[in-house]
Amino acid sequence: MNEQFVIGLDYGSDSVRAVLVNTANGNCLASHVYWYPRWKEGKYCDPVSNRFRQHPLDHLEGLEQTIKGVLSKSGIDKNQVKAICVDTTGSSPLPVDHKGQSLALKPEFAENPNAMMVLWKDHTAIKEADEINYIARTWGGEDFTKYEGGIYSSEWFWAKILHVVREDEAVKNAAFSWMEHCDFITAQLIGSEDPLALKRSRCAAGHKALWHESWGGLPPKEFLGKFDPYLADLKDRLYTETYTSDEAAGNLSKEWADKLGLSEETVISVGTFDAHAGAVGGEITENTLIKVMGTSTCDIMVTNKEKLGDKLIPGICGQVDGSVIPGTIGLEAGQSGFGDVLAWFKNLLLKPSLELIEASEILNQEQKEKLKTELDDQLIVKLSEEALAIPIEESKIVALDWINGRRTPDANQALKGAIRNLNMGSDAARVFKSLVEAISFGSKSIVERFRQEGVQIDAVIGLGGVAKKSTLVMQTLADVLNMPIKVATSDQAPALGAAMYAAVAAGIHADTESAIQAMSNGFDKIYEPIPANVPVYEKLYSEYVDFGKLIEG
Repeated sequence: MNEQFVIGLDYGSDSVRAVLVNTANGNCLASHVYWYPRWKEGKYCDPVSNRFRQHPLDHLEGLEQTIKGVLSKSGIDKNQVKAICVDTTGSSPLPVDHKGQSLALKPEFAENPNAMMVLWKDHTAIKEADEINYIARTWGGEDFTKYEGGIYSSEWFWAKILHVVREDEAVKNAAFSWMEHCDFITAQLIGSEDPLALKRSRCAAGHKALWHESWGGLPPKEFLGKFDPYLADLKDRLYTETYTSDEAAGNLSKEWADKLGLSEETVISVGTFDAHAGAVGGEITENTLIKVMGTSTCDIMVTNKEKLGDKLIPGICGQVDGSVIPGTIGLEAGQSGFGDVLAWFKNLLLKPSLELIEASEILNQEQKEKLKTELDDQLIVKLSEEALAIPIEESKIVALDWINGRRTPDANQALKGAIRNLNMGSDAARVFKSLVEAISFGSKSIVERFRQEGVQIDAVIGLGGVAKKSTLVMQTLADVLNMPIKVATSDQAPALGAAMYAAVAAGIHADTESAIQAMSNGFDKIYEPIPANVPVYEKLYSEYVDFGKLIEG
């Protein structure tokens, strides 16, 4: 009964996971996953136009189901749960009313995609991002993109809002404020009904919303008004101060305490992004690159303020004081497509096969369902096995990993994927192998940018589903980077990192570093580069770079 527990709540692109963690040793007592049903049906999305929206009911239902799930599985007393921290994808903003409630929960907006959460990988705002970049360089004042790599992305806060309000007058008029997903869920848990009083996430604001303390918070109205008067007015309904995730946002509201079966004494910490929480769960230290590998990647580093000084690192997703480890500068880069690139190829092969199976007249429905499930489960496994058996000297196909645009270095979401050097021997396994090499080359380009700017990288740590499951991807990545890659033991590193933040917010651990020391899960595998493969991949990487210049040009 003396044991104390915290909950990390990790919202990914497809599902939300809760983990119940012992604050003394980081042991996970229980975990529970909830797959978003509306998202799984493809509702409110249009991949052809790069529109990806999610209904907040998927998230709120998942919140209830997962926390109840871990409590039921563990059987612990509710008073032993001391804190909860939420991490989410980002930038994933949504419009809210004057009480901070999602517009999509109102009957008149219940089926309107513009009232939903605009998921991180929604790229409908490319035009608006281009406009922000042009004005930032030409308006005659401060370049407000300079702490975000010098290039504003269509994946981020202001571009997405600008696109939605230009497209939908009803949402524009009804939206009192906008919240990042991590702030919205935090607000729900504490029962906040005042968006202006909510403690907003430092990592969300600094990396995605042009917030910086040197210009007093968000950019001035004079700048924002150049895009739309709405943005200038909106500034007054957002925030000035931001907070790191080791701080308490409030306590669990009575409504949610009753709903979840927890105490109102439960501390709710300030929200964060999944990649930043993942870096904490992966034991980030200076000179260590943490690769959070899922549908996309986020590449996270921390450095001390004295070492970085006034240096601005171009082409990344921001350098923000306290966004990962309070007291240090968090550096973020990443790839818009990683697992997504491989999933695209899987679906390319799978979709017509599944349709033919469904139309078959020689199988009954039960057989059809079993066969479709088997294909879905085994296709990537089969391709990976065949790709591993292909001699590396046969790697001739060169692919670009920009199917979902390019995040870093140098954001350009208008870019597209491409493949060259195909011939009649280019079977599925060889094309798949080239895509694995492409995502590895994309990772190398990020490492090269950091090093060009004087950021030292001594170690690489991989975490996430891809790191845990794919020998092909991890060995290729080690060979391409020519560096050992340690794989974090926890397959729930973002949720574990969120739990660490929660333990600090509850006063159980003195600071984030202390929480990491006490609650880390360690590493279970190291991929060493194969010396013979390194020069082959160096040559292929040069071809990748040249091919990229050709396509981008």
